Amino acid sequence: MAPLVSVIIPTYNRAALVAAAVASVKAQTYRDFEIIVVDDASTDGTFEALTTGREFRVLRHPHRRGVAAARNLGVAAARGEWLAFLDSDDLWLPDKLARQFLLLEGQPELRLCQTDETWVRRGVRVNKPAAHRKVAGQIFLPSLGRCMISPSAVMLNRRLLEDHGGFDETLPAAEDYDLWLRLTWRYEVGLVDEPLVIKRGGHPDQLSCQWGIDRFRIRALVKLLAEPDLPEAYARAARQMLAAKGAIYAQGCDKRGRLTEAAWYGNLSRAAGLAPGASASPDADAAYWMTIFGDAKEGVQGDNLLQQENPL
Repeated sequence: MAPLVSVIIPTYNRAALVAAAVASVKAQTYRDFEIIVVDDASTDGTFEALTTGREFRVLRHPHRRGVAAARNLGVAAARGEWLAFLDSDDLWLPDKLARQFLLLEGQPELRLCQTDETWVRRGVRVNKPAAHRKVAGQIFLPSLGRCMISPSAVMLNRRLLEDHGGFDETLPAAEDYDLWLRLTWRYEVGLVDEPLVIKRGGHPDQLSCQWGIDRFRIRALVKLLAEPDLPEAYARAARQMLAAKGAIYAQGCDKRGRLTEAAWYGNLSRAAGLAPGASASPDADAAYWMTIFGDAKEGVQGDNLLQQENPL
């Protein structure tokens, strides 16, 4: 019989951390789950350590493909109706899954939910900024500014990915931001307001510590605006965020002497800021932004830079 939930753990060169992540899943009080670890071609012995006396499935990419592809491979192999993700440097508290299913029993209309989390940086607990406080319900608008859902805290019905697509494998970073935007304008998000995830940060290989991540959030916003059914109020807010992020990123490029890139993102920012409301044809609006998305996919400079450093 298939388990109700599949837990997917992507990892790359984290032999010293992934075992603890797996152990935190195995310690769950809720027991109807399977564990799928996806090794994205580690070179530090991670795969060998995982496959020694294992009690879970281990999949492996022969070549580096990034966190989005690793998660998608796990989803493709999953048998559960519900999917939960855990980054290999994070940990779950024992009641994490149990509390989420208790929430879903009380709100059966929900298709995705998450828990709160505790932040630990280099072994020391830190206070989360107020802007990162998690909320429940319609969270699309606050999600435009920053990721309001943590991959390690979320659980979602697999039908959502079947209907709206999985993680975008063309994005070396911000692939979670992209997916949450696609889902949160369509669905409410449930919240177990308890810190049931330990989010461990401060590693030198973390993408969030590197400059340039916002170009992938910008690409996600352009993709979003290419969706013809996006409500106009949401599209207007997305254009405003695109204009703001584009302007800030253009300034950063200019300071670093990346003048071609600065000009492209500056023009994109101005286009978003000047874009009128919905035209007589939503399809025409979608076609315009899809053209921009094609240009963004080509990348102005260095999209492969972060692909080489992408940790899981």
